[in-house]
Amino acid sequence: MNLPPTLPYRTLPQDRIGLNPERPPLSGDVQLGPVVLQISDLDASLRFYTQVIGLQVHDTDLAGHQIARLGTPDGQVLLELREKRGVHAAPHRGRLGLYHIAVLLPTRADLGRFIQNALSLGVHVGQSDHHFSEATYLKDPDGLSVEVYRDRPRDEWRVTEAGEIIGGGDPLDLTALKEAAGDAPWTGVPTGTTLGHLHLYVGDLDEAARFYHRGLGFPKTTWSLPTALFLGAGGYHHHLGLNTWAAGSPPSGDDDARLLTWDLVLPDQATVDRTAASLQAEGFEVTVTPQGILSTDPWGITVRLRTA
Repeated sequence: MNLPPTLPYRTLPQDRIGLNPERPPLSGDVQLGPVVLQISDLDASLRFYTQVIGLQVHDTDLAGHQIARLGTPDGQVLLELREKRGVHAAPHRGRLGLYHIAVLLPTRADLGRFIQNALSLGVHVGQSDHHFSEATYLKDPDGLSVEVYRDRPRDEWRVTEAGEIIGGGDPLDLTALKEAAGDAPWTGVPTGTTLGHLHLYVGDLDEAARFYHRGLGFPKTTWSLPTALFLGAGGYHHHLGLNTWAAGSPPSGDDDARLLTWDLVLPDQATVDRTAASLQAEGFEVTVTPQGILSTDPWGITVRLRTA
């Protein structure tokens, strides 16, 4: 891949990072999550998300259903699992919907300890240095992908003159990560861990931009790739990744392991209402519920807009 000439991220003022939508863009204080996943076997998923990913279980067997909520030691919920026996495992690039959820660890040392623990358990860990982040990739028992990563400081990011954030895909420096980990053992995700981003399989990038860029209001941050688009608020490299690598496949359905909903947590009710109106202006339906406002993209991916 031929990369364009780049500058240090801090060279450009904040208002020149990314491409804003026509309507007011989302601010950098948005949060993602929790995400709700439909899975086939709650016990198997709990073992993976606690022992491998390192999340803590906060609630189980909710309202008599096979449901569990997991998150960080201080009680933040990042993930909800809902069991539906008999659902099909997610085929590689075979369904539109979730590509991966991405768990963001606070430090490089945390990532180093995470990698050492996962490898000690015999888990296959995909790895990539994206230049703005160091990332690992794993599959849960239903074939749903999970990224666990840490961000590099923004002083190390690169942008073009046009304000496009440019990453890469080099191998991780495992030796440096091991050194950063030190002798401290992995004890699960620490407080401060968040859901850093979501990456989705969509059928068409232009139509996806209508929902996520013009509708939800996420600025485009990396837009020159032919089959992928990245969007992030507040100059972040991406809160959302969209790709067409499964284009032509059907959307995930009721009988599939899949993403059911994800939350976009906005700073105040005025922003929620403005974002809902923006989605409606683009022709997307919104549904008001006591828990927030729901809207669904063209491939059945549902977001809930709410305040903290």
